[in-house]
Amino acid sequence: MNSGPAGQEARSSVPPLTRGQRSVQRRATLRTQDGVAIEAAHDPGPDPAGELAIVVAHGFSGDLARPHVRRIAGVLAQRAAVITFSFRGHGGSGGHSTVGDREVLDLAAAVEWARSLGYAHVVTVGFSMGGSVVLRHAALHRGRTEARTDAVAAVSAPARWFYRGTAPMRRLHWVVTRPAGRAVGRYGLRTRIHPHEWDPVPLSPVESVPLIAPTPLLVVHGDRDPYFPLDHPRMLAAAAGGGAELWLEEGMGHAEHAASDALVGRIASWATASWTSATAD
Repeated sequence: MNSGPAGQEARSSVPPLTRGQRSVQRRATLRTQDGVAIEAAHDPGPDPAGELAIVVAHGFSGDLARPHVRRIAGVLAQRAAVITFSFRGHGGSGGHSTVGDREVLDLAAAVEWARSLGYAHVVTVGFSMGGSVVLRHAALHRGRTEARTDAVAAVSAPARWFYRGTAPMRRLHWVVTRPAGRAVGRYGLRTRIHPHEWDPVPLSPVESVPLIAPTPLLVVHGDRDPYFPLDHPRMLAAAAGGGAELWLEEGMGHAEHAASDALVGRIASWATASWTSATAD
């Protein structure tokens, strides 16, 4: 999409808060590096004085208010503080979806907000499109203390761009690339889609993975995913050169709708373990 590269020079704007204000649920409007307003929400979790926050990056056509996103956040909030937000073009956020390109700036703003709340350890968990975004974010924001992630989990993420090997992905490409499809996206999926092609094409998820180490990486994928077959998670894990955990989930379909509460709880435990390990080091 002709939105330019997701550069790192400008700074996003997040509302500063004191640690004492973390004890209540709250909403905020964040401002990305390229000036897009992003709606976000904070759940302090079971321990308002805790050090761990999990930032959830939803899939295409989701938003922070969708029931499936709220369910994921609710399970994670049993173990840690949770930040949810709506990607550009989704929900109450501004702008138009670039389907994984400039969304990395939206995630960066959410991570910065988590750190402004005083959380010392921030873990990003992304689903489908959000899974590709958390991988690219971890690769691109290693050098920015306020926007870095301390661990990253990608669930049902693609390994490469422009994949059309399944019927659901062919339908998605029609939605994104055709005027009639974008109308369906706006009025049927409540998602506003940028009308231009990527220029330049952003770093792909599989190209991003080698740049993530030594940040802990978890790749989760269902063996019945109708969008992306198992070569996608295997490519991602292989690109990490042994530096990633790979969970292939039997009977699981795609993204948030298919992720059981038990699986989400395991991801929360993995995030907590990453914080424990970092503290020990």
